[in-house]
Amino acid sequence: MEFKHISVLLKESVDALNVGGGLYADGTMGGGGHSYEILSRSPEAKLIGIDRDADAIAAAVERLAEFDGRFETVHDNFCNIAKILAERGIGEIDGAVLDLGVSSYQLDNAGRGFSYMHDAPLDMRMNRRDALTAARVVNTYSVSELTRIFYEYGEEQWSKRIAEFIVRARGEKPIETTLELAELIKDAIPAKARREGGHPAKRVFQAIRIEVNGELKILEGALKDFADVIKPGGRLAVITFHSLEDRIVKRTFSDLASGCVCPKDFPVCVCGHKPEVRIITKKPVLPTAREQAVNTRSKSAKLRVIEKL
Repeated sequence: MEFKHISVLLKESVDALNVGGGLYADGTMGGGGHSYEILSRSPEAKLIGIDRDADAIAAAVERLAEFDGRFETVHDNFCNIAKILAERGIGEIDGAVLDLGVSSYQLDNAGRGFSYMHDAPLDMRMNRRDALTAARVVNTYSVSELTRIFYEYGEEQWSKRIAEFIVRARGEKPIETTLELAELIKDAIPAKARREGGHPAKRVFQAIRIEVNGELKILEGALKDFADVIKPGGRLAVITFHSLEDRIVKRTFSDLASGCVCPKDFPVCVCGHKPEVRIITKKPVLPTAREQAVNTRSKSAKLRVIEKL
């Protein structure tokens, strides 16, 4: 399947970086949309593109062929940015972008097992070298563990009931495919609740994907590491696609931008804590109505930007 992905908030995120003749990182390279835009802005710009998905890297290399010599790709997780730069003898970069969404290719490629709309083996790994799969989560996690991830990562109000249906069904035979799981979820949710909102399996599939790829566990630390390696005056632009991610980004950016953290009743500051960044986007930047009409998957996107002090 051809790797296709429409980059969301493309112009807004790259505009925010103020790209000049420096070194930038695209921590979630995907098909290379943001990378292409960054390299197009200045003939002096160079880029390190990181992605967990080998298919994404192959597609990006092809797309960026005209910039040969100005970019390097790395098959890794963006949370390892400090190690990635250290291995290359790089101390700081001039800016970075993180697009935290799942690519259209991953969703639409039935074989990857991300979608409740296509029948496929339960997988959901962004990096197919990783050991944990959706099948393992669904077939080995306890009722309490499944309930927790469905509630915390999917904000699913029927979490416990869905978990119980899954455990009961796998007692007869393993749950092996996406449509098997989607049908189980549908059966577990009462008919009246199914008529409200989107597809009944949407929140649970999101939760399993987040668990498989450790998406929220790595995010806060990764954001702080990116802030550490960006030069003063450089910027970090982050695009989120659901409230769980956005809350972590908003909170972490606020922490990085905070000064004194002493208790309020202290007469003078003794912590010596200084702000590390300035928040550029007081409110998140949202896709225009036109972008939402062209790409419906952009509707939930939010862009937040910080600048290193």
